[in-house]
Amino acid sequence: MKKVFFTIFLLLFIISAFKVSRPFIEKKHDNNLIYNNLMKIKMTSEDFTFVVLGDNKNSVSTFEKIISKINNDPTVKFVINTGDMVFDGNPIKYDFFLKQIKKFKVPLLVVPGNHDISDNGYENYINFFGPLYYSFSIKNSYFIILNNANQTEVDPYQMLWLEKNLNFSQQYKYRFVFMHVPLFDPRFEQQPGHSMKNLKNANKLLDLFKKYKVTMLFFGHIHGFFEGNWDGVPYLITGGAGAELVGTDPNHYFYHYIKVHVSSKGVSYKIIKMNSPDFNFIDRVGAFIWLYIYSFIVINYWVLVLIITSFSLGFFILTSDSFLLFVKNSFKNFSKLTFVNLIISFFKKFKKTK
Repeated sequence: MKKVFFTIFLLLFIISAFKVSRPFIEKKHDNNLIYNNLMKIKMTSEDFTFVVLGDNKNSVSTFEKIISKINNDPTVKFVINTGDMVFDGNPIKYDFFLKQIKKFKVPLLVVPGNHDISDNGYENYINFFGPLYYSFSIKNSYFIILNNANQTEVDPYQMLWLEKNLNFSQQYKYRFVFMHVPLFDPRFEQQPGHSMKNLKNANKLLDLFKKYKVTMLFFGHIHGFFEGNWDGVPYLITGGAGAELVGTDPNHYFYHYIKVHVSSKGVSYKIIKMNSPDFNFIDRVGAFIWLYIYSFIVINYWVLVLIITSFSLGFFILTSDSFLLFVKNSFKNFSKLTFVNLIISFFKKFKKTK
């Protein structure tokens, strides 16, 4: 019976070791996801719909339900994720997210979030997705994706690039700008909140968006839904794609994504709500704890199997009769050898004294 268990644990150890090492040693995902997916967006009409969502952060259940719902909506032509797609830059977490998004039936475009670049995640982000900021046009609309994942500012070179793109975008009817961290936190009078730390930079961005008449600003980062305008510039914060919901206000803290419909007559925005934990503190805390436990187990399943099988194999080896006999004989030989060496050393010293 011991041999059977040992064989099972050995096989599980080999399989889990292979599964865990795979994201580090094997290239199994396409690179340049942004470019490749942009090439897949084919639009024949100026009347089209896309989805904006953000902050799934390695969510399992909610994010996969959102993917399924989008896949069953034939009006959606592409999706833009406003960032925090993974919990951190660990290759295992990126590997899990990249497997999830293969289920999308429509192209996905991404915005870098602070969690995506943490723990050396910059390299993984660039390798898998491509540029940290970029722009593209679809019919009568111009799209600008910015990188403020440092949570502080948009760097000077990017600011120059942004103004050139905003100037160029004036030939289009609509201009949409996407970044992860909001310019300001709509929940607080005192700034910064959970928003850009460099207020001077944030205000400079706002001046540009106002000057070039941006149609809508999209953000993530705050786990909930907020809308409004800053000095006449409209914004939407959509951070409800699966990460923890920390608030209990039913007007803001719920799982969701946004459908954006573009036509020659204008742009409309529709909130698609998903099932969320009840709006009370205890249920929210319980859901928060369960979210991380469940995600941790699902994402690190093979790591946990590897740890358990390693300890099990170690226990089998250390308690086996052959191993105990080996230790016993080794100890005897070591004792004898030590004793002999002590005797030789003693006689050598004795000879010198004579």
